[in-house]
Amino acid sequence: MELQNKRIPQDEFHKIREEVLETWPTGKEVNWEEAFAYHKTLPEHKIFSKVLDKAKKEKRTLIQPRAGVALIDKHIELLRYLQDEGEADLLPTTIDAYTRLNSYKEAANGIEESIKTGMSKLNGFPAVNHGPKGCRQVIDALNIPVQVRHGTPDARLLSEVTIAGGYTSFEGGPISYCIPYSKNVPVEKAMRDWQYVDRLAGVYEEAGIPINREPFGPLTGTLVPPCVSHAVGIIEALLSA
Repeated sequence: MELQNKRIPQDEFHKIREEVLETWPTGKEVNWEEAFAYHKTLPEHKIFSKVLDKAKKEKRTLIQPRAGVALIDKHIELLRYLQDEGEADLLPTTIDAYTRLNSYKEAANGIEESIKTGMSKLNGFPAVNHGPKGCRQVIDALNIPVQVRHGTPDARLLSEVTIAGGYTSFEGGPISYCIPYSKNVPVEKAMRDWQYVDRLAGVYEEAGIPINREPFGPLTGTLVPPCVSHAVGIIEALLSA
């Protein structure tokens, strides 16, 4: 695999995209032009980067919790509580572990079990399975920006579905979402797959739709020297650009 720190050629990107959207049925629901039109209906107070810019100018620190459950209605209920009672400034959609590993069939089983038992049987929101329409139910039900938070070495389909679904922020990168989360995925492959995610963010940006891209600063569940996390953040920002 040859890696180059430059934009994926358009023809190559579209060829890869056809394959990515075929990996689960909800990929066929993704339509860029329709997604662009939806994003342009969102008010500024629901756009992640706009809220961050405003807070920076006002020198305010924003609060964002972590949360995600299996079913759409329960996920909305949870996020509404964090918005209304918790007074969060930004909201998360934490993605379940099966989706992070591209195991969408297992995620589907988790959704079915959650419906049967009335309890979430997944440790997050299976956004790919719910598709763009399910994601929009979440975005439409809330009054503040929502971010996709996950831990996925290959986040190509997840990014397509969630951004088309109205999410205006997508976290992660090829180092911070590979090394801490997977022992079997080579960093080279993760870098190639995340080039796709960043090119996708560029497609939306070119259409006048800002997608906030946030590197995963902590890296691990344990403390690391700040120089390491800072260096990774800088490298991922440069790769993204």
